Amino acid sequence: MKKVAILGSTGSIGTQTLDVVSANPDDLEVVAISASSNIKMLEEQIRQFHPRLCAVYNEDKAKELEANIKDVTPACRIVSGMDGLIELAVMEESDIIITAVVGMIGIVPTIEAIKAGKDIGLANKETLVTAGHIIMPLAKEKGVSILPVDSEHSAIFQCLNGERDNHISKILLTASGGPFRGMTREQLSGVTLEMALKHPNWSMGRKITIDSSTMVNKGLEVIEAKWLFGVEPSQIEVVVQPQSIIHSMVEFDDGAVMAQLGTPDMRLPIQYALYYPKRIFLDGKRLDFSTLSEITFSKPDPDTFLGLRFAYSAIETGGSMPTVFNAANECAVARFLDGKIRFLEIYEMIDYCMKNHKNIDNPDVAQILETEKWVYDSIESRWN
Repeated sequence: MKKVAILGSTGSIGTQTLDVVSANPDDLEVVAISASSNIKMLEEQIRQFHPRLCAVYNEDKAKELEANIKDVTPACRIVSGMDGLIELAVMEESDIIITAVVGMIGIVPTIEAIKAGKDIGLANKETLVTAGHIIMPLAKEKGVSILPVDSEHSAIFQCLNGERDNHISKILLTASGGPFRGMTREQLSGVTLEMALKHPNWSMGRKITIDSSTMVNKGLEVIEAKWLFGVEPSQIEVVVQPQSIIHSMVEFDDGAVMAQLGTPDMRLPIQYALYYPKRIFLDGKRLDFSTLSEITFSKPDPDTFLGLRFAYSAIETGGSMPTVFNAANECAVARFLDGKIRFLEIYEMIDYCMKNHKNIDNPDVAQILETEKWVYDSIESRWN
């Protein structure tokens, strides 16, 4: 029985992780869950899965949840704040932590989980984007597995099974192109929130859906791939594949290209991480090649969708610049979701922060978090 703790159990990845657990009750057990403030869903999850621990980042909501579940047996202990997230990350009972929180809040708990020897099912991009230079060496030192949960990185991970000793020539990171594929910059100026939240293929959380529409999400994945697979940015090529059938590919030195294909279903990479290296049955749609009319490819448009260009610039600069790229995007997307800025202002905010930041080489965690604060303060002063 593998014991699973979930950082961010109420979001898209968290709820689908629980779906996988529900389908495999003889193999998987949820021992801890967490969320920022969605205590209604947390209460439902506690009553269904009976975890031993629940971390609520919002302290007032934690007290409210504690009162709401007094009748639940066996009892679930409620903890709060960053200390609560860390307690979940290091709890002795767990075997693997699924890091499904959105944002840089996942960095410190992930580091503490690795120090405690926990395997990581990584869905929190920001952890590697901002602290990959800390995370990957620490995981190696502690003998911890970093198992990618993103569909693209899981695809690459699967393609590399049995190929670890062979040199990677290129990683081909696929992108759907989002809801605005083919649009011009002029057309993007009229994009509304409702339009940006309609992804053509994937069902995801609001923030990541917006990131997909700007192609910032693919940029974050480029940076993440550098750390996960030990390649240079120049070895990572983004390919638009609108059908989302090929989830990513690896080209080796001999010219052979391996690809992982499947229907757009996030439960597959989640289940693969939970059971790795074993594969088990997953209920769901299968590819029907007799009816699949085409799989098409094209190059992304970095002059219109600037998220990708900013990402390559950030990782090539290194140091604290990827944190600036990530934090500026987080702040900008939050404002867009709240209706405070226009779609194209997301790019303007990222560009402004990257141009005005004094880069820090090899930042520690404190400097990463200080950089995040600098970004938020800079945007607040410029767009007050």
